[in-house]
Parts: sequence; structure tokens; C-alpha cells
Amino acid sequence: MFASDLDAQQYPAGHRFFAAGDQGDVMFVVSEGEVEITLRGKVLETVHAGGMFGELALIDHRERSADVTAKTDVKVSAIDQKRFLYLVRNHPFFALEVMKIMADRLRKFDDML
Repeated sequence: MFASDLDAQQYPAGHRFFAAGDQGDVMFVVSEGEVEITLRGKVLETVHAGGMFGELALIDHRERSADVTAKTDVKVSAIDQKRFLYLVRNHPFFALEVMKIMADRLRKFDDML
């Protein structure tokens, strides 16, 4: 869905998208490369092409819950609140994919505990 996004941006390895505690108003979809989600220095997940991160900020309007840094050079599409609501309303499979990713992360993080 985002592979041909003309607004996609390139970032170098090491780029910090956000840190835990930051305010957030966008989520990101990775079309190339990998990013790492970390908390207190521990890698929680590596997000590959086709994955997304930062979605909680668009759903609960709270602070970021983890740090996200580009592990490799990456290309991502930023999804703001307006675009997110459009996608949820008009592309039900997008909404289901967001829920699946959130459920998978919750189960993975539960297993880590």
C-alpha cells in the first residue's frame, strides 16, 4: 500500500525517530530497511520492510512508549492523524493490519516478561 508513496522519506542508519516520553502525532510504515524499537537500552523488536511503528500515538494520544532508531538506512512513510483516520475508514484491511501488529507486539512483550 505504501511502496509507491511519493512522500516517503529516506533516513540514514542511526537516525532517531523518537524517544520514550516524546509526544507523537505520526506513525511510520517501513518500505525499505530496518528500525529497532528499544526500551531502556534493550531491543524489543526489529521492524522490517512492510512493518510499522508509532501507531499507539495515533490511537491513544499519549507519550511514546519506546525509542525507535534506524538500524539500517531506511525509507518510511509518515502517517498523520488525518491520513490514519482516512485509511482506517476506507481500507479495513489497513485497520486489521494495525490491530494484528499491536496484538503480536503485546504477546511478544508478555513473553519477554
